[in-house]
Amino acid sequence: MNRVLMLAAALLLGGCAAFTEHEVGIADGRLKPCGDWPRCVSSADTGEKAVAPIRLREPADLVWPRVRDAVLAIERVRRVDERPGYLRAEIDSPWGWYIDDLELLARGERVLDVRSTGRIGYYDFGVNRERIEALRTRLVESGVALPEPQ
Repeated sequence: MNRVLMLAAALLLGGCAAFTEHEVGIADGRLKPCGDWPRCVSSADTGEKAVAPIRLREPADLVWPRVRDAVLAIERVRRVDERPGYLRAEIDSPWGWYIDDLELLARGERVLDVRSTGRIGYYDFGVNRERIEALRTRLVESGVALPEPQ
């Protein structure tokens, strides 16, 4: 009986670990792709997880401070990693239970790849896509980015 309980506990914990699987950062000069869970959107992905990159009006190195300020203006955000052309921020949920990761990577002179992903759970109810689109809107309204063609 103890073996059965131990096996059940191991399977349960392994399944929960899969719900928390996530990676951030850069691989081969690009943002890492989204995992198997539908709680992530990225301009480096295809299909349902794809989101358009942000096209800049000027070279990224000239507007980077304004891009960073737009990210840091997001509620409950904190910058955790910043290097030339790369920014990663964490966003706490309104309840403080979840943390999402937001990443931006300058690709070429005038393109920002973007990725927003939840760390736990299965589905994000569109929160990460909405976050990217709100950031895009803020950058377009401030004159930093170009609107997406319709």
